[in-house]
Amino acid sequence: MSTVPLTKFGAELLKQELHKLKTKDRPEVINAIAEARAQGDLSENAEYDAAKERQAFIEGRIAELDSKLSAAQIIDPTELDAEGRVVFASTVHLEDLENGQKVTYQIVGEDEADLKLSKVSITSPIARALIGKYAGDVVGVQAPAGVREYEILEVQYI
Repeated sequence: MSTVPLTKFGAELLKQELHKLKTKDRPEVINAIAEARAQGDLSENAEYDAAKERQAFIEGRIAELDSKLSAAQIIDPTELDAEGRVVFASTVHLEDLENGQKVTYQIVGEDEADLKLSKVSITSPIARALIGKYAGDVVGVQAPAGVREYEILEVQYI
């Protein structure tokens, strides 16, 4: 199995979700199934069917998280020494050369990506364009409206 890159923060979030699923959600759904069974005829019991579907979802998510965490390559950005190069987990300050707008992104794994928090997936077009570049470099990013050019202002490992 290939490794799954995760930041230290992202791995912690997945561990918290896994813990909640195992200690809270799984016991709740087991109780819901038991209560639905106690109502008698299961062939027309909507509560039983809903609880079984929820159980299947929870068990699937637990298996998925276990798999990702066991294959995780956890990267702490504060311990990186990439000599100013943009790498996974780095935070990059950019300036859009067309309109002068400044943006900041952290390059993270697919599971942690959240544009509202300025976290972009390593597989996104902007991250792929930035990887390996240095402050002062200009990169072209293929966007739906065409190629956009950004200047890398600063690379941080925070």
